[in-house]
Amino acid sequence: MNPLSAPSAAQAATPHSYYERHIFFCLNQRDGGEGCCANHRAQEGFDRCKSQVKAAGLAGPGKVRVNKAGCLDRCAAGPVAVVYPEAVWYTYVDAHDIDEIVESHLQRGQVVERLLIPSHLGR
Repeated sequence: MNPLSAPSAAQAATPHSYYERHIFFCLNQRDGGEGCCANHRAQEGFDRCKSQVKAAGLAGPGKVRVNKAGCLDRCAAGPVAVVYPEAVWYTYVDAHDIDEIVESHLQRGQVVERLLIPSHLGR
């Protein structure tokens, strides 16, 4: 099939995401001392997740994508990451937490309950 042509009726009836899961890490940096994920080592968490996903063979189309994001507006819980399509919001403090998110959620589809951000925490 030509990649630019319209999908067939069968393809349109069974949509597939380019990635099975997508995890976004807030790496936002705020000026003036205001709280932000960048002040909580968010870049380290992102880097760890990206390397662990690659090492586990989870990266690529049909699998997992690890992305940087600007402010996700959940600053009070920072640092934060969100996994789609499930829309599961996590906080983390160290490499162990990131490893657990990768092994449990990204690899096996099991939410890491202890790292969930309470729904009332926003900015």
